[in-house]
Amino acid sequence: MSDNLGFALEGAWKVLFAGLVLGAGLPLLFALGIRSLAWGAGGEAEVHESGVTGPKAQPIGTVLAFVLFAIVVLGIALGITFVVASGFGKALSFEHIYPTIVPKH
Repeated sequence: MSDNLGFALEGAWKVLFAGLVLGAGLPLLFALGIRSLAWGAGGEAEVHESGVTGPKAQPIGTVLAFVLFAIVVLGIALGITFVVASGFGKALSFEHIYPTIVPKH
């Protein structure tokens, strides 16, 4: 009986982790990318009533934004590849450094 509970909790933990990473992780990275892009642009376009402009532009923010956007696009591409590979009766393998499509066992 305790083995079944252990298997159920192990499976639930994996589902929870995948849901957090894919369900909240990619949107979080996208939001951080948008915030980094705004930080990178600076505040010269925004002039306050006192005539003072916002903070100056930070080029590292723009670079960070594009890195975060690339990670999001990579995650989406891997998700689509997984779905398409499953549709063709294949599997996505991470045995090597890069993902490959292999026959299901």
